[in-house]
Amino acid sequence: MLLAIDIGNTNIVATLFHDDELIHTWRIFSDTRRTGDEYRAILTSFFRDAGVSVASITSCVLSSVVPVLIGQFVGLIEHLTGRKPILVNPTIFPLLPVKIPESAVHEIGSDLVCNAVEAYCRYRSPCIVVDFGTALTFTAIGADGTLLGIAITPGIGTARNALFNNTAQLPSVPLEAPPSSLGTNTIHSIQAGIVLGYKGLVESLINRMKTDMSAQTGIAADTIRIIATGGLNSVLKPITDVFQNVDKSLTLYGLKRIADIVGARTPPESPLI
Repeated sequence: MLLAIDIGNTNIVATLFHDDELIHTWRIFSDTRRTGDEYRAILTSFFRDAGVSVASITSCVLSSVVPVLIGQFVGLIEHLTGRKPILVNPTIFPLLPVKIPESAVHEIGSDLVCNAVEAYCRYRSPCIVVDFGTALTFTAIGADGTLLGIAITPGIGTARNALFNNTAQLPSVPLEAPPSSLGTNTIHSIQAGIVLGYKGLVESLINRMKTDMSAQTGIAADTIRIIATGGLNSVLKPITDVFQNVDKSLTLYGLKRIADIVGARTPPESPLI
């Protein structure tokens, strides 16, 4: 089995793949104050409750956008499984089917690399991956697998929380579409501004990126596939038809694909960290 761990700013997602099937998924709140021993204890309890033997884990892959947690998780994975994890970082980028511009190699988030690799390998077409997480990201991939560019804005939940945390009277509201853009109470007013506002932001930015991709590469704008991922994509899914595909596990499958690609092309003794 493959142990794949995706460390995000809000959550850490640990998954187990058996062949190509995702069989277990666990979420842990990202906390830089926890030690590697604490995280190892949490993972061990997850495995125990699921009846999973650590000995059955034959390979590991790790993506992290929280630098301070990388060393802790590399250590706990090695201690727990006895195996060195493949780390999604610039060392392995030359092995991947997606071409990352030199200017972005040391800046791009590893989660966006996972998204780009999976989207390109799965669909083999120009595409934009919209990832609804702590940040809302738009990753553009060309027809030949070149990463053309990225747009980043605060995520929907982040915007909602900022409004709640930085105002005296505005509450934290459910992230769902209001009955009208004309809010007649505080909850509907905030939902109109955030949910409907983000609908406009997403649709407008996608159209602009399609236009720019077409101008830069000659790609026909109507051939660009729009893919949504991330836990909060469900907020906009019911009120927009801009997405051709929705897969909230795209990043995890990208991790799996990267592990397969790198594992097949790299000798076991090669340093991957």
